[in-house]
Amino acid sequence: MDKLGDMDLFVRVVKNGGLAAAGREIGLSPASMSARVNALEERYGTRLLNRSTRHVSPTETGQQFYDASLCILADVDEMESQIFTGQESLNGSLRITASSDMGQLHIANVLSQFVEDHPNITPYLHLTDGLVNIIEEGFALAIRYGGLPDSSLVARKLASSHRVLCASPEYLKLKGAPQTLEALNEHDCLVMTRGTEPLTNWYFQTDDGLVARSIRGARSSNDGALIRRWALEGEGIALKSYLEVAADIKAGRLNIVLERYLPDFSKSGATKKQLTQSSGTDLHIIYPSRQYVPKRVKAFIEALQAYFKSLDL
Repeated sequence: MDKLGDMDLFVRVVKNGGLAAAGREIGLSPASMSARVNALEERYGTRLLNRSTRHVSPTETGQQFYDASLCILADVDEMESQIFTGQESLNGSLRITASSDMGQLHIANVLSQFVEDHPNITPYLHLTDGLVNIIEEGFALAIRYGGLPDSSLVARKLASSHRVLCASPEYLKLKGAPQTLEALNEHDCLVMTRGTEPLTNWYFQTDDGLVARSIRGARSSNDGALIRRWALEGEGIALKSYLEVAADIKAGRLNIVLERYLPDFSKSGATKKQLTQSSGTDLHIIYPSRQYVPKRVKAFIEALQAYFKSLDL
């Protein structure tokens, strides 16, 4: 009984979305692949895959088996590398995903130092402001703002943050600093998009509680780093995480506006819907499981925690 071989085979099937494609990777026919998966399901007495003529996907139990298999196989690779090299060095791939601005400003720096300290690590940093399924796409961890709707993942708070409205001194000199929420209607607002949908509802704390105000976007982008760049270039007012603009604010490149209206979502009594739409404000490390976390992933999490703890914000 080759349990590790079966785990590797099952992982390949899920990643490729089919038996034939996975079989081509390891030189097995579709019939042989089907027989191996059938034997695996018979061994555990449960169905692990939903199968159609064109695609396969894991069942709920299959997803659990897939998650555990990924981690176990990573641990085996790490152990073998240590045996072959004869030392307790960190080895293997490290796949990370983060938002664009956060990744460029902070995560890339931590990763560069980590690889310098551990040269046998092969890093991959995927930057996107879109939603990523870290399990399906094989990421060790994600660095994201906000809470965690998927209970099968683990979220560990990395740093506190809050939202700020900010613009360059040049823009504010030209257009004037808004003093009321209504005055935002007269300003150029820089708006993030999710997919193709502009996020034009910005939340503010008023005497009447937390309210959403529809914003007219002068420019929009799905890239948070571009939104910050536009703000620095004087193109308008941006709603950003303080972690991403702290250095610009301290250096006087950006100024905060309407600060008294910006809510602390952790204390504002926001509804679940509002919290979901706001995406939260604190920065988290997100990863698949508390068990079977490879040493290289644990070490990188520790490096991230040390870095953000050292920041003078």
